[in-house]
Amino acid sequence: MQLEFFDVPSPCIGVCQSDEKGYCKGCLRTRDERQQWITLTSDDKQKVIKRCQQRKKRKDGAKKVKEEVIEPENKQPSLLDPPAKSNLCTKDEMDFGDFEL
Repeated sequence: MQLEFFDVPSPCIGVCQSDEKGYCKGCLRTRDERQQWITLTSDDKQKVIKRCQQRKKRKDGAKKVKEEVIEPENKQPSLLDPPAKSNLCTKDEMDFGDFEL
């Protein structure tokens, strides 16, 4: 068992609606998992998050046609999503030709 110094944060992103299977549309937790979150141990919370990640993979894999969804800028990112890639320009892509000092 790993030594835990900080509590496991909730995967809630503020989209609190249930889908047809009873999972939250935002975090993919069951009703019981959401209600018992405060009383769960860190190990149990990590297990819930792993189950949510598995549910997300199954849900994404079941989609045959992926539609582009325009997400609002103020939406909180999900802990279940992989980290976003940086959109920084490389040195070759930068153009300072019109820049004046």
